[in-house]
Amino acid sequence: MSAAISVRNMFRYFGPLKAVDGVSFDIPHGSVCGFVGANGAGKTTTMRILATLDYPTMGSAEVCGFNVVNHPDKVRSLIGWMPDHFGNYEHMTVLEYLDFYARALGYKGEERRRRIEEVMNFADLGPLADRLSNKLSKGMTQRLCLGRVLIHDPQVLIMDEPAAGLDPRARVELKHLIRILAEEGKTIFISSHILSELGEMCDSLLFVNAGRIVHHGDAESLKLGSDATGGVYYDIQVDAKPESVSDWAILNPDIEIVESRKRGARIRIPTADPAQAAGLLSRMVRDGVRVVEFHREERNLEDAFIDILSQIEQDGMPASPPPLAQPQPGRDLSAPASAAPPPPFPPPPQAPPISPNPAVQHPDGGT
Repeated sequence: MSAAISVRNMFRYFGPLKAVDGVSFDIPHGSVCGFVGANGAGKTTTMRILATLDYPTMGSAEVCGFNVVNHPDKVRSLIGWMPDHFGNYEHMTVLEYLDFYARALGYKGEERRRRIEEVMNFADLGPLADRLSNKLSKGMTQRLCLGRVLIHDPQVLIMDEPAAGLDPRARVELKHLIRILAEEGKTIFISSHILSELGEMCDSLLFVNAGRIVHHGDAESLKLGSDATGGVYYDIQVDAKPESVSDWAILNPDIEIVESRKRGARIRIPTADPAQAAGLLSRMVRDGVRVVEFHREERNLEDAFIDILSQIEQDGMPASPPPLAQPQPGRDLSAPASAAPPPPFPPPPQAPPISPNPAVQHPDGGT
């Protein structure tokens, strides 16, 4: 089976600016992938292309095996797009807002009412049903947007900075909903600046810088990775004489004391090789340092991201191959030359429910 999202050598130019610069990656079905990068790194442009709201200048992007340029109607039926900002309407309640989009998506009668009930219960929007949609807090607004995204039960969710501006409680609630969706088998591609939360909820992290992918891997490997020069950090605690760690390190030039602590010290060794760490601990004990705790410290993801960028700046980004020609915007180079621009947004096929839910009062009793 093909990946849920597959991007191959994709470029997006805005005049001389390469917003997306030859990126390639795959996201498996049923996984959660965090998309990380500084402002202007190319995250939103990449996501907009996957959501069929923009065209790649070169290369290809597929969702569940369907090319986003050649089959936008099919892709739109499979995805839920949650942008960082979205429009709502004055004098329209939360229930009326969801009803409007359910009608726009082609749902009618009892099935429409059922879908609205399900997403309202899932996103805990029932208590807000009669509230005006443009008078909600940031956290409530994000839950409303998520409810709208889920109306047609998409297989893939593309979420651009959904936690931006949320208070701690709202972030926890959003993270909980994303975990439930992941457990239901949804594929989730989510960007955020809150890397610690991405590390908790994501199966993999995709780092982008200046339009290029600079890392794609799991969060745990990053936390246990080395710093920009290959060093790793250990916390050492002893049962007496905490200065004994510093005194011992002076006699071992490959050991750096980073910080003296109440019960020992934080040290840095120049390699991530586990055998070196084991040898280090053996030497300390053999030399009379009374170690009671010895463990490798995890890096936070912000430090890992900065280390990757620092290494890139030090080594220099490899030059990207220039395009052979400037193709017509919107044309996938793998498509026939006569491929037409995508048609307007069509209603997606009706989808099965998310889960059973109790009834919610509907604005009308008709179809």
